[in-house]
Amino acid sequence: ARVRAARLHQRLLHQLRRDSLQRCQLRRLLCYGPGGGEGGVQHGFLLHDPSDSPDTRRALFSLLGESPEGPRLGEFVGDARRQVWQLLWELRDGAGWRQVGPRERVVSAPEPVLHPVVPDLPSSGVFPHREAARAVLEACIPFIPEAQAVLDLVDQCPEQVQKGKFPVIAIEGLDATGKTTVTQSVSDSLKAVLLKSPPACISQWRKIFDDEPTIIRRAFYSLGNYIVASEIAEESSKSPVIVDRYWHSTATYAIATEVTGGLQHLPPAHHPIYQWPRDLLKPDLVLLLTVSPEERMHRIEGRGMERTREEAELEANSVFRQKVEVSYQRMENPGCHVVDASPSREKVLQMVLSVIQNNCN
Repeated sequence: ARVRAARLHQRLLHQLRRDSLQRCQLRRLLCYGPGGGEGGVQHGFLLHDPSDSPDTRRALFSLLGESPEGPRLGEFVGDARRQVWQLLWELRDGAGWRQVGPRERVVSAPEPVLHPVVPDLPSSGVFPHREAARAVLEACIPFIPEAQAVLDLVDQCPEQVQKGKFPVIAIEGLDATGKTTVTQSVSDSLKAVLLKSPPACISQWRKIFDDEPTIIRRAFYSLGNYIVASEIAEESSKSPVIVDRYWHSTATYAIATEVTGGLQHLPPAHHPIYQWPRDLLKPDLVLLLTVSPEERMHRIEGRGMERTREEAELEANSVFRQKVEVSYQRMENPGCHVVDASPSREKVLQMVLSVIQNNCN
């Protein structure tokens, strides 16, 4: 049901952006009840028509009437006393759209202490164990054939793997922080094996899953981490291992995407959402490379790289970027050692090797 709802939500978003509704302003909308409420959080859209044209209502009736899942429609109307009222509409067989019940006044309510999507994240984006992510991709097999191929590779990995005697270092960072250069340089210096998440065996399907809703996209990347963990277990018995991104990336981007609003809406420090999954092999050390926003934009210019939806948003949305950075810094067990990657490549490499030497055997 979660997967079907997420795909319906994404399909509606694309339809609401079509020509007949382009004059309207589109915003994300969350509906929830106090303490979680019955039915939990519901995702939707707020469509504002500045011209108050009757064509907008007709276009919505037509669009929603095409959907077999039957999304609900509410209309918010203001009056001369600056009060806002909600009207509910329902599609009835053979009778078209009809207003349901009396209109109800919309009143302000206290802001929740915790963002309403946070309790839902362990089952919709920041999966606490392998089976939670696996269940999502199983539901995708009928319409994403590649999901079965991913699951076949995951099932070849032992459920519990142990790290070898050599250190495992994960290196994290936003796009254009020098992560690729640093991971390669560090692996050369330590004569270490360099691994990447998602691993090469499933990277061919990244574009397919990047175009899917968050719950599916994050399940794909989460399971990629478990495949990498199996590779880490094997390689760390023979040499040090450097991992280019790992679970922290999967979690931070999911949190920053799903928790709407500003930094103040993020889960507080030490919240369970920042804890490492209980069944995923842990690295000995996690390094987070950072540069100033100005330096990062300077490095991005002229690179011409194909970017994921989230990497593109990092450039366009400074609040989203800040939420990713803060989420990285709140990760625990293991936390991130922050390294300023602004200096020269040689100096950054020296700093990284020094941190490794001080924290790993």
